[in-house]
Amino acid sequence: MPLKPSLLRPLRNLKIVLTLLAGLAVAGTVGFRVIEGWPWLDCFYMVVTTFTTVGYMEIHPLSHAGRIFNLFVIMFGVGTVFLAIGSLTQALLEFELSKVFGQRRMERDIDKLAGHYIICGAGRVGRSVARELARKPAPFLVIETSEARTDALPEGWLLMRGDATLEKTLRAARIEHAEGLVAATTTDATNIYIVLTARGLNPKLRIIARASEEDAEKHLRTAGADSIISPYSFAGHRIAQQFLRPNVLDFLDLATLDPDVDLEIEEVQVSPRSTLAGVSIGDSRIHQQLGVIVLAIKREGQTMKFNPAAADRIEPNDFLIAIGESKSLRRLEQTAAAAAGR
Repeated sequence: MPLKPSLLRPLRNLKIVLTLLAGLAVAGTVGFRVIEGWPWLDCFYMVVTTFTTVGYMEIHPLSHAGRIFNLFVIMFGVGTVFLAIGSLTQALLEFELSKVFGQRRMERDIDKLAGHYIICGAGRVGRSVARELARKPAPFLVIETSEARTDALPEGWLLMRGDATLEKTLRAARIEHAEGLVAATTTDATNIYIVLTARGLNPKLRIIARASEEDAEKHLRTAGADSIISPYSFAGHRIAQQFLRPNVLDFLDLATLDPDVDLEIEEVQVSPRSTLAGVSIGDSRIHQQLGVIVLAIKREGQTMKFNPAAADRIEPNDFLIAIGESKSLRRLEQTAAAAAGR
C-alpha cells in the first residue's frame, strides 16, 4: 500500500534515528575495544546493556578512561534509544489516525456522491476505467472485495471494500443517484449477479459489463446490461487492425491515449438554449472560430451521421462528436451550453 506524504516524515525521522543508533553502537564497540582491549563480543555486549539501561553490572572493571568514555556512551546512546522509541510511536500513531480519519472522510465523500460512476472490480479492466474517469475528471467509486487490490489503488480514489452483488453494498454506493455502473470483475457469473442487482435498484442506470466468454454476453444482456465489452474480442480485433490499418490505430492512440499530445475526441451535447441550436454546421463556424472538427452528429432516435456537411443543422439536444485540442473542446462545451445573448 503506498504511504501518504504525511506518513513519510515520521518514518524518515525514524530511519535517521535508527541509523544514528547503529552508528553509535559501532563507535561504542570500537571505543571499548581500543580503550579497554576487551574481546569484540564483550565490547558489543557492554554497549547493548548500556543503551537498553537493563542495569547489569560491568562485565569487566573499567579504567578511568573507560569510565569517561562510558559516560558519553550513556548520554548519547540512551538518549538516541528514547528518541527512536518516540519516533516509532509517532509513526504508528499517525498511521493509525490517518486510517481512521481517512476512512471517515471517504465515507462522507461517498455520502455526497451524485451523477457518479460505480466500478465493480479493481482488476486490470476496472483500474483502466478508473484511470480514464480520473483523467476526465468524472466522479467515480470503486467497489472491490480484495484488500490487496484496494490497498494498491492510488490515493484520492473513492473506494469501498465489499461485495457488489449485494443490494446493501450498491445502496451504500448510492446507486440510486449514480449515472452509470461498470461490472468489471474477473468472473462472468459475478458480473451477471451485479447487473441483475443494479438494474433492479436503478432501472435508468447505464450499465456496461465485462464478458470473458461469448455465451455470457446474452446472459448479461438479459440481466439488463446496456453494453457488453469483451477484452479478448477487443484484443483480437486490435491485433488484426494493427496488421491491416496500422496508421489508423496510431492516429486513434494519439488522439485518445497519448498524454503528451494535446488532442482529444469528445462528445458535446447542445443545450436548447445554446447559440448553436438550430444553426447549420457551416454557419456555426465551429472549425474557424474554435479550431474544432465535427466528426459526427448523434441525434436521439436516429443513426449517427458521420462527416456532416456544412448545410446540416445542429438541433437542440444533439451530441456533437468533435476532435481538437483540449482547450478548444472546453470552449465548444461552453458554447454548446451557453444561452443566446450571453
